[in-house]
Amino acid sequence: MLEDLIERKSNFEITSRSAFSRDDDVFTSSSYAALLAKNTIPYSHKKLADNYVIIKRVFKFQAVMSRITNTERALLSKYDFNTLEFTTIKQMYEELALLQKWSISNDEKLKKDADTILEIRTKELKFIIATHYASISNEIYKGYLALENYFYEISKYSD
Repeated sequence: MLEDLIERKSNFEITSRSAFSRDDDVFTSSSYAALLAKNTIPYSHKKLADNYVIIKRVFKFQAVMSRITNTERALLSKYDFNTLEFTTIKQMYEELALLQKWSISNDEKLKKDADTILEIRTKELKFIIATHYASISNEIYKGYLALENYFYEISKYSD
């Protein structure tokens, strides 16, 4: 039993499975988003998620959305965030956890910035989905998929 556990711990793929899980148990990014969704979700996050899901269902983002402005890019840089197309899934989940905390903070400036950052992220996501484009065509930078998954997890309009 212990040898089996040690064998599995040494041979497991860190991104897909826990060392203590059975072979048929898979840890995916959607399970992590579900864990995030069980935290206290700020109303602003739910509102943006509902809006995103409804618009995607109705319009499927056929109209090309605009890119973010230099002012929006500066706000992301202020908090040391990359643009969405240069964000990994892990970075996106960490950012979402921070934005959740900041959105329920007592600091009004931080709360406002957190909500604005999530709006910027939504705008970036709409652009990437509308154009079927990410400037980095590398499998590492898939933070936009994590953000979209988060929206589906917290939206009351998702399937």
